[in-house]
Formats: sequence, C-alpha cells, structure tokens
Amino acid sequence: MKDVTGFPTLLEMFFTRRLIAQRRASPHTIASYRDTFRLLLQFAEKRLAKAPSKLTIEDLNAPFLGEFLDHLESTRANGARSRNLRLVAIRSFFRYAALETPQHAGLIQRVLVIPNKRQPRPLVGFLTRPEIDALLAAPPRDTWLGRRDHTLLLTAIQTGLRLAEITSIRQQDVSLATGAHVRCEGKGRKERCTPLTKSTVAVLTAWVREQGADGARILFPSVRGGRLSGDAVQHLVRKYAVVAQKNCASLADKRVSPHVLRHTTAMELLQAGVDRTLIALWLGHESVETTQIYLDANLTIKEEALSKITPLHTKGGRYLPDDDLLAFLKGL
Repeated sequence: MKDVTGFPTLLEMFFTRRLIAQRRASPHTIASYRDTFRLLLQFAEKRLAKAPSKLTIEDLNAPFLGEFLDHLESTRANGARSRNLRLVAIRSFFRYAALETPQHAGLIQRVLVIPNKRQPRPLVGFLTRPEIDALLAAPPRDTWLGRRDHTLLLTAIQTGLRLAEITSIRQQDVSLATGAHVRCEGKGRKERCTPLTKSTVAVLTAWVREQGADGARILFPSVRGGRLSGDAVQHLVRKYAVVAQKNCASLADKRVSPHVLRHTTAMELLQAGVDRTLIALWLGHESVETTQIYLDANLTIKEEALSKITPLHTKGGRYLPDDDLLAFLKGL
C-alpha cells in the first residue's frame, strides 16, 4: 500500500481526487497547476539532488518554496503575475495537504502565509469606435475565412465573451429569433446568456445559413471543421489589427488581443451609461468590484466629472533659480 501521507501520493490525490473528481476543475486550471508542479519538481531535483518521487513534505518548506519563486523571476524571467499564479497552485495543494496530513500543520501554515508579490496594475486597453470600425472592416468578405473572421470579431466585440467561451460556441448555443442571445459556460462552470443586437443577428444569420444549420457544429470552426485554438484567434486578431492600421493609425500604438475586445465591450457599455452591476453580469464577473478597472481607464467619464467642478483661479509664480552654491549642494 502507498503511504497516503507521502508527498508523491498526496500530489496524485490532489490532482485526481481534489481537482478532477471533487472540484471538476477546468482543463485550463489543471494544465496550469500541472505546469507549476513540473517546474517545482524539476527545481527540487536540481537543488536537493533528490528524485521527485523521493521528496517529502518537509523538503517543500516555506524557505525552499521562497527560493523556487525567486528562481522563477531571476532565472526564468517570470513577472510578478506569473509568480503569483504559481503560488496560487502551491497554496491550493497545501490546503488539501492540511486536511490529509494534520501532523504537518505548522509547516503548511508557514507556506500558506507566503505573500503575493505586488505587481503593476496598468490601465486596461480598449478600442475606440473608429478603431472598432476599422478592425471590423479589415477581414475580406469575399472569402470564407474572411466572412468567418468578420463574424467572429463582431460577435466578440458585441458580447464581450472570453476567448475560451467564443471558441466553444456551437450553433445550438445561439438563438437568432425573438430575444436573440448567445449562451455560454464561463468561469466556474456558470452559464450565462448575452443578448445580441440586430446587426449582429443579421450577420450571424447569414453565417449560419452559409455553414448549414447543424446545432452540434462549432459556430466559428477552423478550416478542418474543428474548434479554433486560442493561438489561432490571437493570431487573426493581431493580423487584422495590422491591416486596420491603414485606415486608423491609432491602432499602431495599441496591442490588440481577444481580451482587449472584451475590455472594449465593457467600455462601450460604460460610456453608454450602463450601471456597473449590469456590466458585471454581462461579462460574467464574479464581483461587481472587478468592473472598477473600466472606471479607472475611462477618461471620458473623468472629463465629464471635471467639467462639473468650479475651476480654481490662481496665478502662476515666477521661477527664481537657487543660489549657485545651494544648487550644487542640492544636486549631490
């Protein structure tokens, strides 16, 4: 029998019992956690000169894990965000280990209190209306690929679906009759419905007709009929952003990605006066506080607020340079 308190068995049980059987974690989560522990085990094998199957919980103490996180940043050139994501996977495993091996409670508690590293929080990128129009006009409509890509871009911008959500849509998930909407399964396996505008319905109707009605068919398939990969969608968005620069030069200064299209949806709703609570529901956010990033990035709303404030009236002063000796000392 295997020692259920040993690290190798605990790790196997964490993936098979905890993540897959009990929590039904998504393939993306499982792959992310898997990669974290592959990196950790490879680091431990080099640092401790022990095969991964011989490691113990005591080997993976808080100081050692701190060294591993530093290694990710110094050797692998990972940023704070990637470091924190690896730490999330490690914490999740040790929370499970706390239930199975209470004798290691002290060691586990010290691991769980390893702090996240603070990271820069830049303003979210989004497209303006002229940039949206230029991007949608970029795909050629006289080819099958061009019509597919135009329909995909329009649907993405209008609905704000995540990349994984839009690539998994099937024809049966789209209702184009009265009360037109698209249904998807988002994070946490939560289903939500997003309404469609008349213009989007018209384009989708023509696209489904060209495909041939088949509820089980992927709505935006690859040339072989299968599901588009995330990399393929990333590539086509960047490709058409470059083409669109000819008609909208401001796109040259922006890094356009599928997630930027999602941010664009949120900003369009916010600028139209839609309440933040509804925007959170529209995008499938877990908390309404997540939409705060769009308020931070929306300069138009801030300018409107500034226009309502009585300006301060003051006079500018005259610049008087310091004495040369004081200036020298100040510059030291």
